[in-house]
Amino acid sequence: MKTIAPSIMCADPLKLANELDDLKHAGVKLLHCDVMDGIFVQNDAMGLYVLEAIQAYSPMHLDIHLATIEPDKYIDLFQTAKPEFISFHLETSPYPEKTIQHIRSLGIKPSIAVHPDTRIEAIYPYLDMIDMVLLMTVKPGFAGQKFHYHVLEKLSKLHKELSTRSHKPLIEVDGNIQSETIEQILTHGSADVYVVGTAALFNQNPGSYLQKLTPLRNQIGENNSLPSQLVE
Repeated sequence: MKTIAPSIMCADPLKLANELDDLKHAGVKLLHCDVMDGIFVQNDAMGLYVLEAIQAYSPMHLDIHLATIEPDKYIDLFQTAKPEFISFHLETSPYPEKTIQHIRSLGIKPSIAVHPDTRIEAIYPYLDMIDMVLLMTVKPGFAGQKFHYHVLEKLSKLHKELSTRSHKPLIEVDGNIQSETIEQILTHGSADVYVVGTAALFNQNPGSYLQKLTPLRNQIGENNSLPSQLVE
């Protein structure tokens, strides 16, 4: 079972309540939320107050991606937004296993984000400890970037590695996800969560969010509900 998670950072911040209403009407169950500190990446985004307001206003679950240094500090800060997932980058934590345990101790599902320049093998020691792998198909920081096709080989390697394990974390892909790149992802083993932003959803192309999401849902085989692994 597959699902699509809109990147709420790409929505119109001046009309956020309307955006959330439109996404709910479109049947969205999971929102992807990028938190950036301006240090790990050269941008900042998604403050705590905004995510707390989104969580209080909307029934959609939150999937937080920490593109930050010192992830444990941000984990403590953002746990009040009650996210379903928190992802962090291996490069930002001196003790990844402790960071994973920290996330899980707060009742949040831990996930590791993989930068396009990071070898996929680097996360293998932690696969049995996490609930999701976030494969970045662009460098984190800014919307509207070109898809990094070499990440598809990482996707294939990850599927091969998971085929040898009993515990299989979900696979999430993020970065210029739209019909053409989804087609390529499907040929390399597919993913469970597809994050969509300006390329497929938050743009000036005609159509409601429901109209824009429907062909993508059909393409990945989503049935308009969360994968059972997402919510216990």
